Amino acid sequence: MTHTVHDNPTPWVADHIRRFEETGGRPRPGVNDLLLTTRGRKSGLLRRTALAYVRDGDAYVLTASNAGADHHPAWYLNLLATPEVTLQVGAATFTATARPATVTEAARLWPVVIAAMPAYAGYRTATTREIPLVLVAPAERAG
Repeated sequence: MTHTVHDNPTPWVADHIRRFEETGGRPRPGVNDLLLTTRGRKSGLLRRTALAYVRDGDAYVLTASNAGADHHPAWYLNLLATPEVTLQVGAATFTATARPATVTEAARLWPVVIAAMPAYAGYRTATTREIPLVLVAPAERAG
């Protein structure tokens, strides 16, 4: 299998990835950003995207908002198929395991997510789908 990582081709996301790398992982002061690499569920290729996150203990909480679109983002579908992912947070890169938050976890975490990134409240009302939250735990602590 290939180890070449393919960045998200959407221009603004590709630009965000570039800024992440240029700034040592701090492209937007005051916002926690990371790079998530998943294995493409159809292609088998490694796919990288930039996402904002909040923390919940050791876990990184990601929002599969797709900017309020009526379909899940590809990265979310990819991690459902292969939950072993790679995260880059600041200068650190590590393997991790991802899973959708339970209904109870999501109810507790949504207010935290919206407090950190208020735009997510609008994304939730822009779509009829339930926007998943994803918990990603570093592999050495996943279990």
